[in-house]
Amino acid sequence: MLTCDHPVPPDRYNERVEEHLRSTGFYHVTQIGVVQCQKALVNALVERWHPDTHTLHLPVGECAVTLEDVAMIFGLPTDGLPVTGMTLSSFEALEAECLHQFGVAPKKSDCRGSGIKLTWLRDLKERLQLTDENNIQVYVKCHIMLLIGTILFGDKSGASVHWKFLPLLSDFASIGQYSWGSACLAHLYRSLCRASRFDCKEIDGPLTLLLCWAWMRLPYLVPVPREPRNFSLANRWRNWKRRDRVYRYLKLAHFRKALDDLQESQVYSVDRVDPDIISAEIYMHSVIWSATVPLVSFECIEWHATDRFRRQFGFIQGVPHQERNLDRTHGEVLTSPKNLNWATATSHSFWVMQWTNRYNHVLTEEPMAPQQPLDTYMYWYRSKYGDHLNLSDLVVQEDVEGDQVMDDVNEEQEP
Repeated sequence: MLTCDHPVPPDRYNERVEEHLRSTGFYHVTQIGVVQCQKALVNALVERWHPDTHTLHLPVGECAVTLEDVAMIFGLPTDGLPVTGMTLSSFEALEAECLHQFGVAPKKSDCRGSGIKLTWLRDLKERLQLTDENNIQVYVKCHIMLLIGTILFGDKSGASVHWKFLPLLSDFASIGQYSWGSACLAHLYRSLCRASRFDCKEIDGPLTLLLCWAWMRLPYLVPVPREPRNFSLANRWRNWKRRDRVYRYLKLAHFRKALDDLQESQVYSVDRVDPDIISAEIYMHSVIWSATVPLVSFECIEWHATDRFRRQFGFIQGVPHQERNLDRTHGEVLTSPKNLNWATATSHSFWVMQWTNRYNHVLTEEPMAPQQPLDTYMYWYRSKYGDHLNLSDLVVQEDVEGDQVMDDVNEEQEP
């Protein structure tokens, strides 16, 4: 059984900066409270993730978390510039960037390699007096970096955030022009790809996104929704353990059986979300939600394989093309110093350009659909993957649920 990150209480913010947060595109995700992890469900989903196709393999076909889901669950902007640029490994470069944007720089003891410790950012944020525009912008930048280092792109340490994101915040008016949603999705895919390896013992990344996707797409798996008309949708399940303490103890075998018994109508039905609760600026980006494109976040490149789960967008599913080979870009990491501009690097520029041309890769209905295309697809799908679609009979050593004390401590304190 993979161990999972525990949730941490969300970082609060001063209401005086609300409009500034809205302009950056990070307002909705800032509203999300603690969504506790259900470790067995995460493990059940990881077992069905195939890194070669970047999809979950269920008995009724393939599916995945999409750009649409990121927009609905986190409220992040999805259509925009790729989240990419330079990575520099020197402390002097980190120091200079912080001085430029914050007017103060961390000491080496306030950093972990190329990461700025979250405690330093929190301390800086709390010390700021919101008396002028510059201080307000610095405050919001600190808050965004804390979001990036926790709920959006958090790693296993949960203690720092890579400073590579900071230059993208330099021009405050341009922060909302980036596709932060696609970058977040890239990090989720990367976490799933890593966790699917036989030797992996832990999963990190935006697990709140994964869990809320499962509860939204597969409502028969869900704990009791708390606030069904909230946006972003992740807040439906904030502190769900207070209302459904039995759900926390469900085992991997339970979720395996539930996924084995899945029916097509339980996954691919559309328009499940009441459109009246979705903000207009979120729907403005919907044109690219079905695009079959790379997902880009600096060194991280993953594949949004919408042609393999067309039914999630209401289209007919036929036999897909061969899975996309991301070559050596898939699995690229920053564990050693890499002084590169990932937007123009030989290994990555092709994928960045494909994202730039995303409007050319949006799904459309097939002009000449074959007779009974779904039957043809399911015959192909079961012939290729049928031996690995029913997992209830697998035996695994399950951990006794041991998260109760930690999760109780981390439950958001509400009035």
